[in-house]
Amino acid sequence: MVKKYTYKIKSYINASHAIRWESGVGKKHSHTWEIVCELHTTDAMVAFFDIEKNLHEALDGLSGKFLNDLPEFKTVNPTVENITEYLFNKIDTILRENKAELVRIEVSDSPIRSYCIDVSE
Repeated sequence: MVKKYTYKIKSYINASHAIRWESGVGKKHSHTWEIVCELHTTDAMVAFFDIEKNLHEALDGLSGKFLNDLPEFKTVNPTVENITEYLFNKIDTILRENKAELVRIEVSDSPIRSYCIDVSE
């Protein structure tokens, strides 16, 4: 049996967006986005500093921005679901380069709702 070690890290960014509807674009509004990442490593211990540095590489590009203006969301509607998908792919790629694997991400745009992607077995 191979042991997997799980780390859970919460991050926060402030960013705004406007949802695109068939009838047009909604009102621009801001959120403090909460991003909770769970990742596995095969090493018994890694430095939290290194993991957080990797996560911030992915998140810094969104922080303080109007998401609709970013190339990643020019044609993709910046909904919580699409932002979660984008972050999952970006963070997982960065973590895999550093011997870790993203197994779950939870993104909240308010204290009462979240969207999750879970690839744990």
